[in-house]
Order: sequence, then C-alpha cells, then structure tokens
Amino acid sequence: MASYYNKTPRTTVRRRAGRGSYDRDTIDAILDEGLVGHAGIVGDGQPYVIPVLYARDGQRLYLHGSPLSRLLGTLAEEVRMCFTVTLLDGLVLARSAFHHSMNYRSAVVLGTCRAVRDRDEKLAALRAIVEHVVPGRSAEARGPSDQELEATEVVALAIEEASAKLRSGPPVDAGADYTLPVWAGELPLSLAVGAPVADERCTVPVPEYVHSYGRGRA
Repeated sequence: MASYYNKTPRTTVRRRAGRGSYDRDTIDAILDEGLVGHAGIVGDGQPYVIPVLYARDGQRLYLHGSPLSRLLGTLAEEVRMCFTVTLLDGLVLARSAFHHSMNYRSAVVLGTCRAVRDRDEKLAALRAIVEHVVPGRSAEARGPSDQELEATEVVALAIEEASAKLRSGPPVDAGADYTLPVWAGELPLSLAVGAPVADERCTVPVPEYVHSYGRGRA
C-alpha cells in the first residue's frame, strides 16, 4: 500500500498549499484522534452536512448512520460522500486582526458510501465505533440486541481520495506590525477530560480505561 494518497483535482490543497499533506499516516492520525466528523451528501437535490460518530477500519470509515438514515436508509445504490474531521490545537493571536489564525489539523475524505446491511459487518462496525470513542469499552459493554441492531443504521465509506491541511506555530505579522505594543502569540487548546461521574445506580468501580481516558497528543 502506498504511503501517500494521490493528489486529485478534488483533493489538491491550493490555498496555502504548503500546509497540505497527502501522507497516509498523517491523515489516518487525524481521523483516529477525532471524535465527531461531518458527512456531506446530496439527497433529493439538496446538500446536507451532518455531524456523526465514526471509526476508521483500514481504508474504510464506518459512520453511525442514524442521523443519515433519512437520506441513506432507502438507498439501493452506492453514493458519493465528502467526510471531514477538524482538530483545533490553538488560537493564534497576531498584532493585526487580519493575521489572526488558528493552529489546526484537518482531513478531507472523498469516497463511495453504502448502507451496511450484513449483520456481522454491522456488529463489527458498531464495536469499532464504540472502541474508537472509548478504547477498552467494547469488551465490557453489552452488545446490541437484534432489535437495537435493526434500529441502528451504519454507513461504510471507502477512503478513495484524501488530503490533510495543517497549521502550527506562532503568528506571522506584517513587518511594520512587529513594533506595535500588542501582545501576540499562541493560545493552546485541547480536549479537557473531567473526573468521571458515576451513574447513581452504578455499583462497580471506575475502570482503568475510564480513569486514564484522554485524546490528543501526549
């Protein structure tokens, strides 16, 4: 398997092209860290962008498709989808309003999606989604019943084209602005995980995978 995705007219980063990446590991890392992605699809001539839970399985994404069921639930054929994930790492405060920015890592995936009908594949996909959100949870939580499985839509998206765009580092001001008496720099951001709060009817101790839960760069 190639370590880079091929540039295509649809995925080539044109603005700030130096921030673009087609490296497979870079794109996979962004997808694996994110919790919520946004699925773009056209249904009945109307474009929709819908936030969904997801998990990556090799060169395929599984999406928790209940929010998409109105669009995909009755589809008999495969359709095209655009899927994006954005990780915000910081606010970049420049000396001028014009040069303010953000530090981020984002991925755009284009591919063919289909509703998952096979029972075994759907079970595996749902386990993958649970494990993606909370590693270790799928081994402990009860799996879906037949009724729950029937009520849950899962969508498989083949990663056919992909690119990433990343920014890091301090602000870049215009030369004359560096003498302005204005604070400039970076305000780092990360996902904060609070202390676990047990359900009032829970009688078991907090598992280690919950105690140690975290996302993002170490």
